[in-house]
Amino acid sequence: MKELGKISQKSVASDQVSMIEIDDSAAGQRIDNFLLRVCKGVPKSHIYRILRSGEVRVNKGRIDAQYRLELGDLVRVPPIRVAQPSETAAQAPVPTAHFKIIFEDEHLLVIDKPAGVAVHGGSGVAFGVIEQMREARPQAKFLELVHRLDRETSGILMLAKKRSALVNLHEQIRENKMDKRYFACVHGDWASDWGRRRAVKEPLHKYLTADGERRVRVQPDGLASHTVFNLIDRWPEYALLEAELKTGRTHQIRVHLQHLELPIVGDAKYGDFALNKALARANAKPGLKRMFLHAYRLKLTHPATGAPLQFEAPLPAECRSFIAQLNELRNGSHPETAPHG
Repeated sequence: MKELGKISQKSVASDQVSMIEIDDSAAGQRIDNFLLRVCKGVPKSHIYRILRSGEVRVNKGRIDAQYRLELGDLVRVPPIRVAQPSETAAQAPVPTAHFKIIFEDEHLLVIDKPAGVAVHGGSGVAFGVIEQMREARPQAKFLELVHRLDRETSGILMLAKKRSALVNLHEQIRENKMDKRYFACVHGDWASDWGRRRAVKEPLHKYLTADGERRVRVQPDGLASHTVFNLIDRWPEYALLEAELKTGRTHQIRVHLQHLELPIVGDAKYGDFALNKALARANAKPGLKRMFLHAYRLKLTHPATGAPLQFEAPLPAECRSFIAQLNELRNGSHPETAPHG
């Protein structure tokens, strides 16, 4: 067994058990991302395999891939083989992406994430925003996601550049002091007796499908969840909503809207699949080839100064175009009607 050591730039992958004490540079990081960084040359699939099997231990206990490391944690890394040069060469390198930066200082980095990009690598995804940002900024000592956005969702994504910032921002999220707003275009009829505001408090439960895909559904014994929807505009069969997240459950907005029978346009998991296919056809009016869910505004206090901050990300061009097409149809500029599901 290798003796207890601090984190170094060298790979800890070896034929012996390694024990690592977590310092400031790694505290707050997810265990899977930490292992991917310190076990250089080890295939990503193997990292997730040893996590699932329980061979990786923190403070002598089992953890899952989402566990966030804390200062002083003792991580046990089992004997693991290092990929041979031929294997490493076969793995696609992480590209250095340059995302639109909304705000940056020594504590925070806020970007406008495009739809179709995962926030981090994982099952079936070689790399995501965090891996690409680290590749683009090799000098960064600390860079961690503060929160997540679904791969198909666009908009504001915040990263912490210091552990102290990450801890403070997570505290703001837990205490509901961070105001997150989204735009969602839905298919269906917004009931007249709802007025312009509808709160949904249906509990949500995560489960796996038969093929291992993660899904969420409304279930009485699920986790408490709360979303408020505000009506912004409406058309025959469609509505543009603002969603206020009061809790931050996985797929919360998408599943709450599905429960209201107002599926998000283009949602491939919880939406109207026939409608999505029709909207994605060439020359469809209206037409859209993505999910219409966009994180457009975020209010919080600065983790170091306490100053109020507000960030905004405009609707992407394809979403603006879809709204313009709905307006044209409503105003009678085109004889075609919106496709039905």
